[in-house]
Formats: sequence, C-alpha cells, structure tokens
Amino acid sequence: MVIMTVVLAAVAALFLVFLYKSLYLVQQAEAIIIERFGRFDRLLGPGIHIVIPFIERPRSVYWSFLSLGPDKRYFRYTKSVFKIDLRESVHDFPKQNVITRDNVTMEINALVYYQITDPKRAIYEVNNFPEAIEKLTQTTLRNVIGSLDLDQSLVSRDAINERLRTILEEAADKWGVKVTRVELQDVNPPVDIRTAMEKQMRAERDRRAVMIEAEGQKMAAILQAEGQRESGVLRARGIADSRVIDAQSEAESRLKIIEAEAKAIELIRSAAPNQDPLSYLAATQYIKTLPKLMEGKDNKLIILPYEATGLGGSIAAMKKLLGEVQ
Repeated sequence: MVIMTVVLAAVAALFLVFLYKSLYLVQQAEAIIIERFGRFDRLLGPGIHIVIPFIERPRSVYWSFLSLGPDKRYFRYTKSVFKIDLRESVHDFPKQNVITRDNVTMEINALVYYQITDPKRAIYEVNNFPEAIEKLTQTTLRNVIGSLDLDQSLVSRDAINERLRTILEEAADKWGVKVTRVELQDVNPPVDIRTAMEKQMRAERDRRAVMIEAEGQKMAAILQAEGQRESGVLRARGIADSRVIDAQSEAESRLKIIEAEAKAIELIRSAAPNQDPLSYLAATQYIKTLPKLMEGKDNKLIILPYEATGLGGSIAAMKKLLGEVQ
C-alpha cells in the first residue's frame, strides 16, 4: 500500500508538472515564440495554448534595459523575457556629449518610442534588442547633431526628431521593430555659451524695447502735430465763418437802414413836396445827438460845426412840415 501510494503521488506530480509545462496563457498584446528541438515552430497569440513538454518550449532571451534610479543616475539591468510585449514602449537614454559642426560640445538625451511588429525577427535577427536600439540612437544622434551648427541644433528640434526617426526606423525595420517617435528631451549647451546667449537675448530685448519706445514717441509726436494742425484749421475756419456771418449781418443791417431811410425820404417828399427831406433828416440827427453831448456833471464846451448854422432853419422847416402834415 505504501509503495502504491508513493507511485500514485509520483504519477500525480508528473502529471501536474506535465500539465504545467504544457499549458500557457498569453495575455492581450503579448506573444510567445515556441521552439521544437531548438528550432522555431510557431508564434503563440493571446489565449490558452497547449505545447508538448520537453519537446516544445518557449524561447527565452536576456534583454538589458536602462533605468533611472532614486539618485537620478542611470543603471543597467538584465531581464529574462519569454513573453514579448507588443505594446508601444519608450526607451530613455542618459545624457551624452555631442559635437556640433562648429565644434561646440553639448549634452543631449533622447527618448525613443518603438513597437515590436514582428516578434520572430526581434528575437532571431538581433541580439539584445533594447541595447541595440540604444546604441543605434546614440550614434545616429551624434551624426545628426554633427551636421548642424549650434543655432540650427537649438531651433530645429522638430526637424532633428523627424530625421532621427526616419534613420532609426529604416535601420530597425529588419529587426521587426517600428520606431514611432524620437524626442530630444534636454539640449544643454556649455555654460559659457548659455551665458553669451543670455546676454545676446537681453541685448536684443533692450534694442526692441528702445525701438518700440522710439516708435511710440514718433507716433505720439505725429498725432500731436496732426491734432494741432486740425485744431488750427478748424479755428481758422470758425473765425472765417464768424467774420462772414458778421459781414453778412452788418450788410443786411445797413441795407435795412438804407431801405428805411429811403422809405422815410419818400414819405417826407409825399407829405411836403416843396421841402427838402435831407434837411429834415439832418436836423433830426442833430436833435438826437445833443442830449448825449450834455450828459455828465462837468461843464462842457460844445463846439458846433459850421453846418450847424442852418440848424435853426432846419428846425423851423421841421415845425412847418409837421404843421402841414397835421
């Protein structure tokens, strides 16, 4: 009985080992390469799969990765992988020194986004695929930056990213990998270059500020001169219009007076045909003027002109004329 129990336990253990070795659960966006006697047999997609233990086995590879530690330093670690991740992944590289075409040394680090499209080629066409992508990116970045000047490398990030992506995608295509994006994370020129650039930028801003201020003063002076000119023109037009109106009013007033005097002369002539109406009007004006000359408390010496000698005759003519009119 004891022997039978041991045998049954051994058989059960072997069955469990066999079952464990024959069943594989593959998650979504993962793949497993199955080899039979060391040769590629098939690719397992998402789902549950059964393999023949000890004859078929998944292919395991050792890939090395870079990671940023708590001390902000990159370290490399190696991981055994038999389930291949088909999702888009990102690879972060440490800063590296690159030299521009005008012999300026800069520190640049990049991010590479890639996706495995053919797991078979990613396993069999290249050894340690992540490290291969890393080295390829570093050398390509040196070549691209080395063909540009400092100013071009600082202002042409999009062009550099696209150029890197094109070169990396062409090189990694035979590995069954698609490079989706390449991004320059940090571009750090030397300290003396940054200081010179800051001084140049500050001087450029000061120059623009002076130009803007001068332009503003110029526009203000122009607007002020235009305002004064328009104000003078309007003032002159107002004075001219006022003088014209005054002249027209005075002319109309004189015409009214002349018309009234002419009408008075006609009335006098019609009332007294034998009398001179001009003498009557002159006497009337003298009579109106005398009270104004006598105004005031001081004694006055009144000098009458020679023509005033006929004043008495005029007054007598007025009395006679008034008597005839009545």
